Amino acid sequence: MGKSYGFIEITGVVAAINALDIMCKTADVELASWERKLGGRLVTLIVQGDVSAVTAAVNAAVEQAIKKPASYAVIANPHEEIVKLVELSASRWKKRQQENPEEALESKNSSKK
Repeated sequence: MGKSYGFIEITGVVAAINALDIMCKTADVELASWERKLGGRLVTLIVQGDVSAVTAAVNAAVEQAIKKPASYAVIANPHEEIVKLVELSASRWKKRQQENPEEALESKNSSKK
């Protein structure tokens, strides 16, 4: 079993978090990266794992998420260019976290209220 990516594009951050929770609880997958577009109105989640786990996770989220995904896909054994694209997305995501640690702390503290 090789590396696989699962993609879900869904409207809204809350729906995206819900879909990610479903995927991670359903199968042995982990968040590879995510992208927010249109001010968070459209969110793309990318999970990774083995092919069967990613397929099960994506299918579960499509069926159980609080909103119907706009689109979704599973890529088994992705081409090296796809891997580079996902790694680029992940590096931008991690860079934003490092550059704005106070933002991460603020969002963490606001979620506790």
